[in-house]
Amino acid sequence: MADSSHGHGHTPAAWTGVIIAFIGFTVAGAFMVMANPIGFWGGMAIVVLGGVVGGVMRAMGLGMPKAQPLKMAEGATATGKKSPAATREPVAAES
Repeated sequence: MADSSHGHGHTPAAWTGVIIAFIGFTVAGAFMVMANPIGFWGGMAIVVLGGVVGGVMRAMGLGMPKAQPLKMAEGATATGKKSPAATREPVAAES
């Protein structure tokens, strides 16, 4: 469970989006305490901006690569007659 090889959010797009959203929550919280609704909604706009920036960076290729579909091992069927052996490695690599 401690293995982070799946790269859970360890990308420039994720870090940038989260940092911008955190700044937005901080701004919104400060203005909420000061009873300033315009500043609060400005902070919430910064939160939305963080999501947009993260999405744009992901689209630019700075996010997680899309997962490859699982390939079924030779002889395995999806009908349930045999238990399928799913693998992320090429079928030829199995012995």
